[in-house]
Amino acid sequence: MPKTVDDFNKSRLRSSNITVVISISLVLFLVGLFGLILINAQKYSDYIKEQLVVEAYFDEYLDPRDSAKTLKFQEETFAKIKEQNYVKQARYISKQQATVLAKKQLGIDADALFEEDIFPASVEVTLKPEFVDPAKIDGVVTQLKAIQGIKDVANDNQLTIDVYNNLNRILTWILAFSILFLIVAIVLINNSIRLKIFSKRFIIKTMQLVGAKRRFILMPFIKEALILGLIGSFIGLLALGGLWYYFTSQIGTPFVQDTNQYVFLVIIILLVGVFITVASTIFATWRFLRSNVDDLYYS
Repeated sequence: MPKTVDDFNKSRLRSSNITVVISISLVLFLVGLFGLILINAQKYSDYIKEQLVVEAYFDEYLDPRDSAKTLKFQEETFAKIKEQNYVKQARYISKQQATVLAKKQLGIDADALFEEDIFPASVEVTLKPEFVDPAKIDGVVTQLKAIQGIKDVANDNQLTIDVYNNLNRILTWILAFSILFLIVAIVLINNSIRLKIFSKRFIIKTMQLVGAKRRFILMPFIKEALILGLIGSFIGLLALGGLWYYFTSQIGTPFVQDTNQYVFLVIIILLVGVFITVASTIFATWRFLRSNVDDLYYS
């Protein structure tokens, strides 16, 4: 137990600092968790969109007996398709491969039903996620049809529209919850800092009454807030990293899948923790610097 007034004040100061750090850590941990969910939800959304492939079928007006000329013509057409800005990946499917795929899809093993390769050669086109937008997909199909050597393009427009709208709806809700938690983080950290400064309001006013300038009074509080914000942010990031490592190790996925986005999330968490802590400290301290002595008893 504290034996003197100084010991008591130091003990209360440590307790106050620990409370602020824990508050910052917990809140930023939740903000970071929703950030990770949003990043990976976007990745999963892009992955789902990439499964909505478009089939471009070759024009077969060439003489079937001139296989070399046909193959060369298809290779040229395939190369043109891969050069398009909306194409993420393109896979050439020969007539023989199309027949094998048809057998698998129909569950038929009997070669008698497929005496010859009756299915046309095609290109399976995987679009970039941003071009799966229903407003753009029709234009993509039109451009594919305009490529010389392509006879027809197959695309399930309704399925594309349904998947796109559902995924965007989910991402919108996750983004909304992330913003909500960011607001909650600002409010909670601000309240913790205000309570901490409130306990020192008489010290602040006493320093001001003996002639200390406002900047001189503010600087120690700002430095302390900066340190507390950094400590709270690092603890929150460590807890978040530990949870994410455990989760990814359990499901067998890489710990870091996109370095740029993860680094950006870490920077955001650090900036949020430091900025809110410092800003709240300045506003709370400035409030007592502007108040009268009598107001300190009713604040």
